[in-house]
Amino acid sequence: MYADKNRIFQVVSNLISNSIKFMDDKRDGVISITAKKKEIKNHINNDDNKFIVISVKDNGTGIDENIMPKLFSKFQAKSFHGMGLGLYICKSIIEAHGGSIWAKNNDDGNGATFSFSLPLMVNNCC
Repeated sequence: MYADKNRIFQVVSNLISNSIKFMDDKRDGVISITAKKKEIKNHINNDDNKFIVISVKDNGTGIDENIMPKLFSKFQAKSFHGMGLGLYICKSIIEAHGGSIWAKNNDDGNGATFSFSLPLMVNNCC
């Protein structure tokens, strides 16, 4: 993977920081980070595109359904925790690296998971 390690660190740090901000005070907070390699078939040229998917999962308050569609837009996720630029900046960084970023509320109703993908470069040499 070819990436600006400082910018990717900034994205991961921001996602962890957001998880901490939105922890529920009524229970112990848990944050987990996973990295998985994923292959996605490109149906146009029948190639396999390899990605790494990084996920930050928490058991906090989750994401309000009204905010979800505009979560990664500039100034749209305003709260008492900030102005709503962090996720917009994360999206810009990830897309500049050829990846994508998304979020979802966890299936069990506790917290949310933010994930992003980055393309893996395959070395066809030697």
